[in-house]
Amino acid sequence: MPYQKLPLNQLPALRTKILVAGQQYEGLEAMLIDGNDIYFSVETATPSTNCYLLKGSLTASAVVMDTTFLTPLAKPLTADGQHIYNAGFEAMAQAKKQLVAFFEFNSFPGQNYAYALSKRPAPALGSPPTLPFAPLPFRITDMTPTGSNHFTAINYFFKGGGGDAVYRTPASDTTNTKLITDRNGFESYCRLVDVVFKDNRFTWQLLWELPEQYWGYNWEGIAAYNNGYFIINDKYTPSRPYRTTLLYIQATR
Repeated sequence: MPYQKLPLNQLPALRTKILVAGQQYEGLEAMLIDGNDIYFSVETATPSTNCYLLKGSLTASAVVMDTTFLTPLAKPLTADGQHIYNAGFEAMAQAKKQLVAFFEFNSFPGQNYAYALSKRPAPALGSPPTLPFAPLPFRITDMTPTGSNHFTAINYFFKGGGGDAVYRTPASDTTNTKLITDRNGFESYCRLVDVVFKDNRFTWQLLWELPEQYWGYNWEGIAAYNNGYFIINDKYTPSRPYRTTLLYIQATR
């Protein structure tokens, strides 16, 4: 299909500002388009205290980034003050005209929330308002609106160890642990969940599990379309050759 590349003008200037603030830029994660405005979340290296929200203008030939718009998003910490390994704000949505950013990890005891963000430049100090979010195991890797304050999110678990072990549920949580283990140990897992915004808070419920043959794909993007969803992985699959895969999931009535 024909396509057009749109350069991200002024992004290097924003990366420099992030570096000067003592944070290590890693890349762009979530994207949200609101008319001619386009928003991006920036993931930073694990030790960095903040991620960021950026804003640009969408034109016919480029995305022109606003160098005055650089909103810091403080990363939630564990009870002992540690950062969650390789986690950023991987999903954004508009809920009742609010721009909302969701952290990848949402299984803290008693402190799960999303940020309600201003569409205007924010001061460098201070944190955005928060909206409660019911604890959700594993990761949120992307989200798409489906109408009436409902959103469908990818809820993904990667079986890896090391720093990734933080995404494992405790053995005492037998219901969720059964989803991510078999007789050989941990296994990757992926499902779609329905996220609902009501009474100024977010809750969720299971929507659909992906077929087991696709659990090992690192699903990173979702878009609702024609009573179904397009989903795409970054490139990682259960075995080489790694490849980017686009699937269409048709919802059943």
